Amino acid sequence: MKPLKRTIAIVCGGDSSEYEVSLRSAQGIYSFFDKERYDVYIVTVKGLDWRVSLKDGTSTPIDRNDFSFTEDGKLVMFDYAYITIHGTPGENGIMQGYFELIHLPYSTSGVLVEAMTFDKFVLNQYLRSYGIRVADSLLIRKGYEEIVSDDEIEEKIGMPCFVKPSSSGSSFGVTKVKNKDQLAPAIRKAMMESDDVMVEALMEGTEIAVGCYKTSEKSVVFPATEVVSRNEFFDYDAKYNGQVQEITPARIPEDTAERVKLLTSSIYDILHCNGIIRCDFIISKEQKINLLEVNTTPGMTMTSFIPQQVRAAGLNMTDVLTDIVENQFK
Repeated sequence: MKPLKRTIAIVCGGDSSEYEVSLRSAQGIYSFFDKERYDVYIVTVKGLDWRVSLKDGTSTPIDRNDFSFTEDGKLVMFDYAYITIHGTPGENGIMQGYFELIHLPYSTSGVLVEAMTFDKFVLNQYLRSYGIRVADSLLIRKGYEEIVSDDEIEEKIGMPCFVKPSSSGSSFGVTKVKNKDQLAPAIRKAMMESDDVMVEALMEGTEIAVGCYKTSEKSVVFPATEVVSRNEFFDYDAKYNGQVQEITPARIPEDTAERVKLLTSSIYDILHCNGIIRCDFIISKEQKINLLEVNTTPGMTMTSFIPQQVRAAGLNMTDVLTDIVENQFK
């Protein structure tokens, strides 16, 4: 007798500027899942409109009381949620809190970890306490912009610097500021994405991205991807419109690659992560490893970093996803 299939929800969409990117990630993940082993549905979330795409091409509302839906007159309950929302509510702990309340296993880290990794400033201060190198930064809150003057920012952070939303994804609202006259418009732009804005010192060097996941039986750190942007930095166009060269494995010394691997694994453990994460680093000329950010719902389109790295490691995305799901049921 064949075992019953688990029913998986790939949860995408969300309420941030990265809505469309999330939909593309969901399609990528759907293509990777083992359909012989799982019944897989895509659930799109936007505000309070939660809908599941059915096999006949139509969609139907999700009952938010228990995350169920009706198909062909039958009630369908999910066994597991694979969250691929980039931004709120799937990357900041809100969706995770909902799944905790209804006792549905999910793919990401827990509520606190998601909230903390979503706030770049908070995360950097936390990981700095563990001796991890991060850029100097200042936090500016909406309504309190005057507390820190442009002169103070220039003195403490230096120029050029980056102004970015502190609590948002890393694709929108980011500006490389070259002089203090550019600070005010850059801060306004960032505040369109987040009420908290981080002004971060420039870190020069080679940018790399490294994926990692762990189960009760294994610890896997993928080969690093080197990011060579044709633009001034790795912005939205570089990420999603092909204005970047991505080299996997990264062209870094072997001993540096090993140190990056160990640091990525350590960050995973420090944060008590779950599922796949991606750590972004800047490697200085002196081969010092500086953390940029930790992404707990990394992009999963066919050309995203993680699928690239999985292929470079000689692994299969289908097997990786099966590992991650089944680890929740051991």
